[in-house]
Amino acid sequence: MGVSVDNIRGLVLALSSSLFIGSSFIVKKKGLKRAGAHGVRAGSGGFSYLYEPLWWVGMLTMILGEAANFAAYAFAPAILVTPLGALSIIVSAVLAHFFLNEKLHIFGILGCVLCVVGSVSIVLHAPIEKDIESVKEVWYLATEPGFIVYFCVVMILVVFLIVHLVPRYGQTNLVVYVGICSLMGSLTVMSVKAVGIALKLTLSGMNQFVYAQTWFFTVVVAICCLMQMNYLNKALDTFNTAVISPVYYVMFTTLTILASMIMFKDWASQNASQIVTEICGFVTILSGTFLLHKTMDMGESTPMETIALSDS
Repeated sequence: MGVSVDNIRGLVLALSSSLFIGSSFIVKKKGLKRAGAHGVRAGSGGFSYLYEPLWWVGMLTMILGEAANFAAYAFAPAILVTPLGALSIIVSAVLAHFFLNEKLHIFGILGCVLCVVGSVSIVLHAPIEKDIESVKEVWYLATEPGFIVYFCVVMILVVFLIVHLVPRYGQTNLVVYVGICSLMGSLTVMSVKAVGIALKLTLSGMNQFVYAQTWFFTVVVAICCLMQMNYLNKALDTFNTAVISPVYYVMFTTLTILASMIMFKDWASQNASQIVTEICGFVTILSGTFLLHKTMDMGESTPMETIALSDS
């Protein structure tokens, strides 16, 4: 067990990213509420939020967070960077408590603690990546049969969700919107990691932008990010922020770790005890996010119970 210098750099960038992204959920939600009061809501297919300055503040905050996240993937493996997104859940839940009236109870605090404990466990046992000398090496990994199968399955599921489930269940089941974001997000992370590695190598004197593969990964990042932004806006405008954050985190993190295992073979250099410890850390984080989820359900039910008692 050991923490490399690159892993520490990735850790710092991932933590700062989570702070920005967690805050952006709240700012964007307030912007969406303002925009919905004067135009067609994003959840109903409207784009009036594009004229709302507060939404753009949230968007810029998210871009800063994503930029830090982008840089983190260039230094550390996805199995280290991605689970640390749990901090963004804590940030958004706490800020939602104060600014959106989405109450955070004592069990929500316990959920936050579980997320931190699980994150620490993963950080201490994260794998050390092998050195990559060219973006062509990443392209070779992306075109191996295992990852091509994963890519095809993801695209089939995304098309099915958009064509068949969004019109029927998009407004009633948050898994539909969040599922699209998470599936596309796993592809985004793999491409972001490729572009991040290309930038790191270019800055060290080995220009990777002379290769077509670098530009291909860049285009994939742009397309996937646009799709994620569109459907995340729909989810935020339709459902409770404190519920969206943990569900999105769980689905996105699980799919991203799966994609990274297939493409980069993160666990190939680790022994069984390290892998089991990382899995336990991830399960601990999942437990914390679901506890946060149930806590927000408690917060939502309390006002209704009060109304019912007063009616009686």
